[in-house]
Amino acid sequence: MMKGVILDFDSVGPDDLDLSSLHELPVDWTLHPHCLPSEVSQLIADNEIALINKAPILAQEIEAATHLKFISTFATGTNIIDLEAAKKHGIVVSNAVGYGSGSVVQHVWCLILALTTSLDQYRQAATDGRWEDSKFFCLMDFSVRELHNKTIGIVGAGELGTGVAKIAEAFGMKVIFAALPGRSYSSQYDRVPWDEFLQTADVVSLHCPLTADTRNLIGARHLQLMKKSSILINTARGALINEQALKDALISGQIAGAALDVLSEEPPINGNPLLDKRIPNLIITPHSAWLAKEARQRLVDQVAGNIQAWLLGEPRNQVC
Repeated sequence: MMKGVILDFDSVGPDDLDLSSLHELPVDWTLHPHCLPSEVSQLIADNEIALINKAPILAQEIEAATHLKFISTFATGTNIIDLEAAKKHGIVVSNAVGYGSGSVVQHVWCLILALTTSLDQYRQAATDGRWEDSKFFCLMDFSVRELHNKTIGIVGAGELGTGVAKIAEAFGMKVIFAALPGRSYSSQYDRVPWDEFLQTADVVSLHCPLTADTRNLIGARHLQLMKKSSILINTARGALINEQALKDALISGQIAGAALDVLSEEPPINGNPLLDKRIPNLIITPHSAWLAKEARQRLVDQVAGNIQAWLLGEPRNQVC
């Protein structure tokens, strides 16, 4: 039986999940609820299989793990794994894809609707005495806008981006997809050049990976191109946005609002310019868009399937 280790397993929230798909594999598992980066080398040293979420396996860990043959992430992104080092040592790396689409798309629309209906402001006004003191049957203190006939601009036409687009159509919105500079695209979707895209969209929603080309994809210049009535949604990766530039744009009224499920550092132990209660029309959630129980169950089962496929000599979801 092979030896396997699961690092930082509590970050998957396993307590309410069925883990039988993992335990039925011919693998002797060691589970670690938490894992510091400095502990990774020691914890994977004698194992052939390592499952991780956010615990990094970089070149020095790979060099030391002489028994390691397979790594799978409880995530889509693999930037915490040194893929070149893994390839050099003949280690197969797989990721998980598509498991959280329903959960994330649902969260995106929660954020869009909360911003466009001023939901949080009206919720507070209903209980802090303002409604009781109103001269009329309703309060009209905050802006509410319809989504019908507005344009949503989506960056990324994968499963998440197209999932958001389907819901947008139900609201009667026009959907456009961004054509980022220097990229070529199929004709499957309506692609709009980047600057024109930003100038056109009433809602901009980010669904692309973080790469060297997409870091700071939205900066001060891009925010200035957007409509003053537009809102920005990010459930992808925090570093896609220049956070100081976004803070400045919201305070100055350059755009109407933003809602984020991600920050450039998570958790934000060193602070973040966006964690400022003075910033208007900003919603931040703590990377919780993917957390639906159904999504996490699919994630565990998919990773177990990755291992099973590798054991059969037919790796799937292979990135290296």
